[in-house]
Amino acid sequence: MKILMVTAELTPFAKTGGLADMVSALSLALHKTGADVRIVMPRYYSIPREGLTRLEDPLGVPLAWKEEWTAVYTAKLSGKVTVFFIDHEQFFGRDGVYGSPWERDFHDNPLRFSLLCNGAFQLCRKLSWIPEVIHAHDWSGALAMPLLKFRERYREFKKTAGVFTIHNMGYQGIYPKDFFPQLGLPWDCFYASGFEDWDRINFLKAGISSAAALTTVSPTYAREIQSPESGFRLDGLLRARASCLSGILNGVDTEIWNPSKDAFLAKKYTLNTVSTGKAANKRALQERMGLEVSDKIPIIGIVTRLVDQKGVAELFAPTWGCMYRVCATMKVQVALLGSGEHWCESEILELQKKLPVFRAQVGYSEELSHLIEAGSDFFLMPSRYEPCGLNQMYSLLYGTLPIVRRTGGLADTVQNYDERTGEGTGFMFDNLTPDTVYDTVGWAVWAWYNKRDHITEMRKRGMAQKFGWDIAAKSYLQVYRNALGKH
Repeated sequence: MKILMVTAELTPFAKTGGLADMVSALSLALHKTGADVRIVMPRYYSIPREGLTRLEDPLGVPLAWKEEWTAVYTAKLSGKVTVFFIDHEQFFGRDGVYGSPWERDFHDNPLRFSLLCNGAFQLCRKLSWIPEVIHAHDWSGALAMPLLKFRERYREFKKTAGVFTIHNMGYQGIYPKDFFPQLGLPWDCFYASGFEDWDRINFLKAGISSAAALTTVSPTYAREIQSPESGFRLDGLLRARASCLSGILNGVDTEIWNPSKDAFLAKKYTLNTVSTGKAANKRALQERMGLEVSDKIPIIGIVTRLVDQKGVAELFAPTWGCMYRVCATMKVQVALLGSGEHWCESEILELQKKLPVFRAQVGYSEELSHLIEAGSDFFLMPSRYEPCGLNQMYSLLYGTLPIVRRTGGLADTVQNYDERTGEGTGFMFDNLTPDTVYDTVGWAVWAWYNKRDHITEMRKRGMAQKFGWDIAAKSYLQVYRNALGKH
């Protein structure tokens, strides 16, 4: 099967969240099954041209009344899957994927991602390679779905099925409708394509309306987004398209996230050596973060984007967030890595000054994120909503027990602790409030001090979980086949 992935992000080239990891890992897993997978994405300023191979001829991409000319570069993902980079200095030659510290959401994003999606079709023509499936991801790739369904210009693709994955309903790509003529669709498609949203354009809505098949990144999230609470105004549309919607749990790239081969760790370990391995990494984490080196105090790790979705207000809001209370009243240590909202970064730095047991690094470090997963006893993830989540799965595979809200992919991957039997793989709560987060952290810390045999068995149970991409890849192939059958 010939499959084209259309994405704004791809690990290791450009990443703002789990989307980049998912597209990379899924593409490699599909390649492993024998599929002919290719990926198209922008070449951002942060992706150096050195190390890429340039295609000989430029690529002309029609946008409204003019044609934009781009260069195209290629590289191999893990030496296996070909990635094509659309190179356009005006649209992509800048810092940031969707925005920057100075412009949170680039004002010309509709044009930027119109160039990506229309460029994907033009690239296939240039290569004389017409895919059976175009698989677009999130709002930034959503335009590919109505272009495939409605645009007569791309008639060579009439047998190609469109599959659209919703990674996060909270980000929809809503812009003034003045941009619509430059998307490559005629005005008579404004309503039919699903773009219209209260006299604006909504990229995510268009992708949902126009795709032959829809997927999202966990079974529970597929159910949640059909409710008003989690549907972000599109729950009615999703209920109408429920027969086309599948929830497929993301996997984990176990070549990267594997404590037995992780080069970032102070000491590699397996299920049989988890006790000594985690002790060595705990010591290294305490030293790295400037915490007291002790094996008699549990560490709570946090690696997160500091945005409302992740429950950061309940943790860090001045006067009512619970993190100060956790650190002041419980015998614990906290190691945090993250960046995001300015107020939250500032509050975290203030907490660090007041609390010797709380240490944070604002920003992102791949090495430190791995060390936090391996060296922590617990991993705190109190998400307001979580389409899939990867860190709770990383944590389980590293013998670190998640403390999570029962939502989305967190509910699908963590089993709640039963203190009577010792069963479970983590600690869960339902209502997101500072008090429930505080109480659930307290429950986990109590178990660490009073039920160490349970903690040990839960660690081993977590490490025995299977989160590889082979199962997910088979599910996606079935979605593709079904979409082609309907098409």
